[in-house]
Amino acid sequence: MQAVHGASITMGVAPACEALGVARASFYRWLSPVYGPPNVRRSPRALTVEERAQVLEVLHQEQFMDQSPIEVYATLLSSGSYICSVSTMYRILHENQEVRERRDQRRHPIYTAPQLLAVRANQLWSWDITKLLGATTWTYYHLYVIMDVFSRYIVGWMVAPREHATLAETLIAETCQRQGIQRDQLTIHADRGSSMTSKTVAELLMDLGVIKSHSRPYVSDDNPFSEAAFKTLKYRPGFPARFGCLEDARAHVAAFVAWYNRKHHHSGIALLTPHDVHYGYAPQRIAARQLVLSASYQAHPERFVSGPPQHAAVPEAVWINPPKADVDIEKNKELS
Repeated sequence: MQAVHGASITMGVAPACEALGVARASFYRWLSPVYGPPNVRRSPRALTVEERAQVLEVLHQEQFMDQSPIEVYATLLSSGSYICSVSTMYRILHENQEVRERRDQRRHPIYTAPQLLAVRANQLWSWDITKLLGATTWTYYHLYVIMDVFSRYIVGWMVAPREHATLAETLIAETCQRQGIQRDQLTIHADRGSSMTSKTVAELLMDLGVIKSHSRPYVSDDNPFSEAAFKTLKYRPGFPARFGCLEDARAHVAAFVAWYNRKHHHSGIALLTPHDVHYGYAPQRIAARQLVLSASYQAHPERFVSGPPQHAAVPEAVWINPPKADVDIEKNKELS
């Protein structure tokens, strides 16, 4: 109701709610007996506020807190008690936001995204296990691969008939020895598979002075380098649909690792091979390529519209989940 020059204008619910920025559903909900204020007329059949509180108190009792309302209703009837109907129990629980899927009510731990940085070889490794199909149905061989994140060099691998923490422990220990890893030098990142999170592997890493890191559950992007290597393996021409035996799988993987480390020109490391980057040959390889590019420019400068070509450099840093730019800006503001 609004007075204008001594007269009154009656406004409907829709324009009034629109003018006030209130949803019509909220307006009608406010008028309902269940959700409305105490002075709104309620149904004579409705439970009083005190009775609803008593129902909720019963539902919170230790013997009923994990039971469904229909189970509580039946149990109370058997004991000679009736407080309300099953539907009323559900309404009271709904009003108090206590009706949800059991799985949604579990308290899940909060996992933060791992942020790992590598600026040189043998500083950060990534390892994972994938399955290779055997000759018959439900037959698998398990491929373990350890990769250096900075150079993309496969530093260790193994094909075994099963996945087991003891096998992973042996592979990691032999690879660290072969690469000359010192204490407090290396971080090893993996997902949350049973072998990766096993006590056996954790104790080994502790003995070696190696820091362990794990992906968030169900987040494959937290371990992208191992996943990319497995994709390269399985999408190469000649990768068989099934392997005839364990020795067949090992021979195929051995040939792949030799190709991947020494012949594969990786786009993430300036089209160099992982072997060149891992063992420090990158500068001379880039210098030799730059001579070729410069000679081509001298011979036909008109073909290079952007000027003399420059060979790409090897990235100075490789991240797993790099920090966001806006976070860095805020940190710089705080430091300044």
